[in-house]
Amino acid sequence: MKVTETDRRPRSSQSFRIEGYAIVSVDGMLADHNGHMPGALKIDADQQFFANGLDHADVVVHGRHSHEGQPHSGHRRRLVLTRQIAALASDPEYPQANLWNPAGASLTQACQALALMQGVVAVIGGTDVFGLFLDIGYDVFHLSRAGRVRLPGGRPVFPQVPDQTPEAVLASRGLEAGPAQLLDAQADATLVTWCKG
Repeated sequence: MKVTETDRRPRSSQSFRIEGYAIVSVDGMLADHNGHMPGALKIDADQQFFANGLDHADVVVHGRHSHEGQPHSGHRRRLVLTRQIAALASDPEYPQANLWNPAGASLTQACQALALMQGVVAVIGGTDVFGLFLDIGYDVFHLSRAGRVRLPGGRPVFPQVPDQTPEAVLASRGLEAGPAQLLDAQADATLVTWCKG
């Protein structure tokens, strides 16, 4: 998906804080080759961190096949990315959501259509959505890793993976890694929050 010129302006002039959330396998995958997230990537401590983050977001952004499926999901404002429309449209599935084609409307326009002028934008995937926001610019990216899971041929977190690691991709966009937090010793699951330098 292309980024509109409005979204290419410097981050400091925008009123939105953009936060990404992803848990990946050792090889940087979000899902298997069929696009399904295996149970081994669903780690309780990470799910709790994820839910808490989304509870504090003003809008959740994801693709048509991504959804967090939590108790509060239906009450969240959301933008669902799609190429099936020209710019913006109401989402027939979710009353609090709009469909958004970034080729036809900027992130600012999409948020304004949800009566949101500022706040936290939580980006939850999939690959193309995470890639789009690399160009728009993340302020923070929460990258969890399940250290005992490999998904060869799976769906990568960013389009550049597996040629580059997710960490290398984030670093190339000016984000800096914070300290690693252990989420689950048995699953060898860790969380690193990357912030704009």
